[in-house]
Parts: sequence; C-alpha cells; structure tokens
Amino acid sequence: MTLKTLLMGAAATMALAPAAMAERGEDGQVNIIMWQAPSTMNVYLSGGTKELVASSMTLEPLASSEPDGTLVPRLAAEMPSIDNGGIAEDLRSVTWKLKEGIKWSDGSDFTADDVVFTAEYCMNPQGGCSQLAKFEGVESVEAVDPLTVKINFAGATPDPFGPLVGAASPILQKAQFENCSGEAAPTCTDQNFKPIGTGPFMVTDFRTNDTISFEANPEYREADKPAFATAVIKGGGDAAAAARSVLETGEYDYAWNTQLSPDVIAGMESAGRGKVEVAFGSLVERLHINLTDPSSSLPEGERSTTAHPHPFMTDPAVRQALSMAIDRNVLTEIGYGQAGQPTCNYVPAPEAWASDNTDCLTQDLEGAKALLEEAGWVAGSDGVREKDGVRLSMVYQTSVNAVRQDFQALIKQWWDEVGFETELKSIDASVFFGSDAGSPDTLQKFYADVQMYADNFEGTNPAPYLAKWTCNKAPGPNNQWQGENISRYCDEAYDALVAEMGNTVEPEKRAEMGRQMNDMLTTKGSYAIIPLVYRGTASAVSSSLGGVQMNAWDSELWNVADWTRNDQ
Repeated sequence: MTLKTLLMGAAATMALAPAAMAERGEDGQVNIIMWQAPSTMNVYLSGGTKELVASSMTLEPLASSEPDGTLVPRLAAEMPSIDNGGIAEDLRSVTWKLKEGIKWSDGSDFTADDVVFTAEYCMNPQGGCSQLAKFEGVESVEAVDPLTVKINFAGATPDPFGPLVGAASPILQKAQFENCSGEAAPTCTDQNFKPIGTGPFMVTDFRTNDTISFEANPEYREADKPAFATAVIKGGGDAAAAARSVLETGEYDYAWNTQLSPDVIAGMESAGRGKVEVAFGSLVERLHINLTDPSSSLPEGERSTTAHPHPFMTDPAVRQALSMAIDRNVLTEIGYGQAGQPTCNYVPAPEAWASDNTDCLTQDLEGAKALLEEAGWVAGSDGVREKDGVRLSMVYQTSVNAVRQDFQALIKQWWDEVGFETELKSIDASVFFGSDAGSPDTLQKFYADVQMYADNFEGTNPAPYLAKWTCNKAPGPNNQWQGENISRYCDEAYDALVAEMGNTVEPEKRAEMGRQMNDMLTTKGSYAIIPLVYRGTASAVSSSLGGVQMNAWDSELWNVADWTRNDQ
C-alpha cells in the first residue's frame, strides 16, 4: 500500500476484521509467557519491545496496523485522509475524529483531552520519552472539541501517522497521569505499573520482571469481547523454556519471541501441541557500536556520554573491519534458518525503502586485517592490535539467549582473527531491555563497546525509526538515560536529512532519502550500526488457541480481544 493511496483515503474506514467470538469471559484464562519480563506498562518510559507488547493488552492508540501493514482506526472513528478533510491540503495538520462512547476501564469518558495530554507528556523535554521520534515535527496538539483532536506540524508532513499511532504511541488517561509529567514520570510507580486503559484487559497486579495479571475490561466497547475473563503474562526464564511450555508441556497458550535455532523448534513442534508462527516485518538483529567512552575510569554520569569520544571506535576503519570480519550467512543458518535472511540494512522493508547495499554479505577477514594495518593498527606479540598505546580491547554485550550467545562466540572468534580482544558479557534480558535509569546494564546506558539486539518499527513508514539517530536523542543523565540514539551517533548532515524528510511529500523521494540515511548509519565510513540478520517475528502458539494473527508491523497482541479457546 502506497502513502499516496493512504492519504487519498483508501481503506480509510476499514474496521478490524470480525471474528466469531464467545461471550465476554466465557473462555476462562489465557496464559502468555514472555521470557523477557516486562519492567513497566508505560511504553513511553521504555524502548523495549516487551513493554510494547504487554502494554497493548490495556493501552490503545488512535490507529494501528493490521498484519499486511494497512492502518486501521482503533480509538479513532476513521482514518483521516485528504478526501474526508482529516489531512489538511497543505499537509501541515491532521485532524482525528474519536469514536463516541469510549470509556476508560474506570468508567470515565475517553476524550480529546486525554489525547492532547499524552502528546504533551511525551514531548516534555524533562520526561525522557522513549518514543519521542514519533512526534518529530509536531508543533502543537489541540482539542477542537471533546471528540476531535488536531495535530499541527511545523511544516508539510506527508505521512502524519506517526504521533499516537501504533502500540508504541498509545493514549494515557490524563486524570491518572497528569501529575506524572517531566521529571516525575519515572517516579509514578502505580500509574506506570497499572495504567487505566481502553483496551480489552485491565491490570490487576504487576510484579516487575515477574508476573502481570489482567481481568477483562468491563467497559470495553465490544460487549462480547474479550472471550477470556482473565489473562496472565509470566516473565522470566529463557526462550527455550518458554517455547517448551507451549509446544511440549501445554502449560502456556502463547510464548512470545521464541528466538531459537531451527532444529530446536522442529523438535518441540513434533509433540503436536502447537507451532511457531513467523511474520516478517522490520526486525533486524544487529550490532551497535558505542561512539562514546564507556570506561569505568570515568565518573558516573559521564560514561557513555557525548562528552567523551570513544578511544578507538571513533576510527571508521575499526568499525568497518568489525563488519567485514563477520559471516552473516553462517549466523543466519545456525540462528534462524528459514526465519531469517542475512542483511546489510537497518531498514529492510518496505521494499521501496530497502537499500541495495549487499557488500557486507561476503566475509573478508584478510581485507579487514589490511584495512586495520593501513589505518596504523599493528598487531602486538599477543595478536591484539594497538596504536599510540591504545589496544583494540573491547566488551561485547547482549541479552541472555541461546542464539545470541552462539552469535557472540562466533563473532568473537572472527574478531580475534583480525586482531581484536573481545570480552563477552551476557545480561538478563529483563534488565538489558529494562527501563531502570539506575541500572548499569540497560541497552540505553551502554556501558560496553559493542552490543547486540533487535527491534522494529510499526506500520510501513520507517521515517520515525530513522529519526531516532539525530544528535539530540542520545541517552544521558539529561534525559534519564531514555534517549533513542543508542550508538550516540551524531552527524549534522544526517540531522538535516531527517528535517528535510519532514517536509518532503513525494513517496519516491522519501524512500530515496530513507535509503540514504540507512546507508549513512550502516556504511559510508559510519558503521555505527552493523546489521546481521533480517529476522521474522516468531512466537509459539498453542493449538488450543484460536484467533491469533501474527503481526510484525504492530504489537503481536494487537488482536488479543479476538482470541478464543478452541474446542479440544
């Protein structure tokens, strides 16, 4: 679906696909296991996919994406378009009409004031909002009347469906969060753990990094949904145990993110209790290079900040050599099989935005060695290269996961061959992807030289995803370590492209600029991000669970209201 079609109103009033449903609560309890345990239900305070997935049980945006990437209204009455007047002719504003009769789970009315508040909450510069890129170019948000919201942009914005669209940008209740803006945001534990929502379920108990208990929302707008009276998300463990609990023991109905090798999955599926469902969207397993100094010799609050450049990662030859030494085909084969594709791109889809960059797909160990030699990095007696007293000695961290540890071991071996000394570090996933500003082990703190993980963008517009890498979004004490620019990448030319894209209408031109930005991050002397594998989103689903539709463009639980218990 092209942007032009979307703007002109095609499928503007498409509703979520209907499904035959039981009466609300008739199917008992649904049990979900997420081995990376959510640490909050407020996605504005976490960059983790696990929080996005969990919170979508309760919180909803104005619109969301279906499995094919089509945007459909959720809390909005219709998708704004030029034809219906929702998108201004000059592309400088978008007006959303809200559905009538929507209630929060506490019985109060959902209104435009809640929408305006949510935008202001995220755009507060003291709040460290993890989804700030979704609001790139927003000048103001206003309530025209109780059921109408207008978002004004600083310039012509050809795709206005970034703010408050998708599971990463849901609506918060103003009455609950109005004292939680700015610096107070992370201190509001009750609100962040138990947000009042409009979704099919409401939180009854939240135990951080452990268990979330839900009940069906009695105020949910569809009287016969959800079919389940209660739901539980259990966190902790590892991907193998989570998959086994669905595919072999039947203890759980759904296991999120079964990141396991193909042979392990096949063995589990042979039990006949369920299968792993896969959908390709925009998920890329990748390495991030820390362009700042993570050394523990620096005072706390200055480590991994832009005040201190990295002692050797600032050399483009070093970063390029790291990429050249990797065999992405081997990684894909052992880690994902048919559920993965080797890639050189940070943005692998949609097709028009995907760069034809393929140079990294051929491993070149000798070329990496020659590049380092030419840059003055000479191997010492122990094989580790050094220059001017600086050794190529680094810490490479990621979350605890069998596939990722396999990747670490192989990549360390290749890096050793070209003259790097690599210490491997594995961090519990709930901590690594967590939002605790006091923890030294989050991906945002990045107290290492290299780290590996994956995330994705919602919908089929990568512009907000690319906008994360502007200079002002680097994590640090000033934004409570919640910034999105994990590598601390800073290039004025890149920032200028992000700004220019915000004023570019033609889809072809936007895609061309997107490819250029992708290449600036991953090639052309940068290598701030080193893509490895284009991954399918994979989760284990019990045969007893009906209505599940895998969605790689939004939350996996996007249609949990439609889930049912199959007859066995």
